[in-house]
Amino acid sequence: MLTVHTITAFEDNYIWLIRHPEQPQVVIVDPGDATPVIAAITAQSLKPVAILITHHHWDHVGGIEELLTRWPMPVYGPACETISHVSQPLAEGDPVHIEALAADFQVLHVPGHTAGHIAYYHPASNIDGHGMIFVGDTLFAGGCGRLFEGTPAQMHDSLSQIASLPDDTRVYCAHEYTTDNLAFARIVEPDNLALQARQQTVRQQRERGQATVPSSLGDEKATNPFLRCEQAGVVRAAEGFSGRKLHTSTEVFATVRHWKDTLD
Repeated sequence: MLTVHTITAFEDNYIWLIRHPEQPQVVIVDPGDATPVIAAITAQSLKPVAILITHHHWDHVGGIEELLTRWPMPVYGPACETISHVSQPLAEGDPVHIEALAADFQVLHVPGHTAGHIAYYHPASNIDGHGMIFVGDTLFAGGCGRLFEGTPAQMHDSLSQIASLPDDTRVYCAHEYTTDNLAFARIVEPDNLALQARQQTVRQQRERGQATVPSSLGDEKATNPFLRCEQAGVVRAAEGFSGRKLHTSTEVFATVRHWKDTLD
C-alpha cells in the first residue's frame, strides 16, 4: 500500500512524496522548489529514489538540479518536452516501475496545458482498494489547467481519458485552486446539489488550514464542469454565455474554458 505525503511550495503548489509505509524510499513528484522537499526528507530520514515530472513549467521542475546534487537518481518526464536532467523520457502507455516501492505507474499523454504534458496512473490493488493519478496541471480539483500550448480539443480529450478511470481514483493535482474553481463551477451549475455540498466541505477544510487535494475522480465527475460537458445544465449555461448553439462536447468545453479565462 502506497502512501502520499503533501509538501507545500510557493503560494499554492503541491509537491508529492510517494512512499511505501514500511520503507524509507520515496518518489518525488514535480519538485518545483528543492528547499521544502529537502526539509521533509531529512526530517523523516527518507531516501529519495526517483523523480516524476509531469511538464516543463518552472514551478514543477525548478528543484530538480539541487535535489540531484544531494541524491543522484533517475528523473522521469515527458519525452516531447525539453526538461533538463530528465534521464528517462516517457510517452503514452510507457510503464514506470519503481522497484524500491514495488510500484508500477502507467503514463498517460494528456496535452492541453502544455504540448507534452503527461500523467502518472497507479491502478488500484487488492491492498489499498483505490488507484491514484498524478495529473500536474491538467485536471484540478473542481477545474482544469489553462491552455497555454494545446487546443481545446486536445484538453477535452485528455480530460476524457482521465475521466474514464475508476471513480475511486484519487486525483493528485499540483495546486490549491479548489475554492476558486468551485465558485466558478457554481456559476455554471448553480442548482447542482453535489457541487453545493462539496463547496461547503471545501470551505470547512480551508478554514481548518487543510488541503483539498487529493479529490476522488467520482467527485470530480459530479461537480467539475470541465468533466461535465455533456450534461444538459452545463450545455445550457455554455450556450447562454456564448449566445449560440453548441453542437459538440468539445465546443462546450472550449466555451466553458474561455468563460473561466474571462473571470481569472
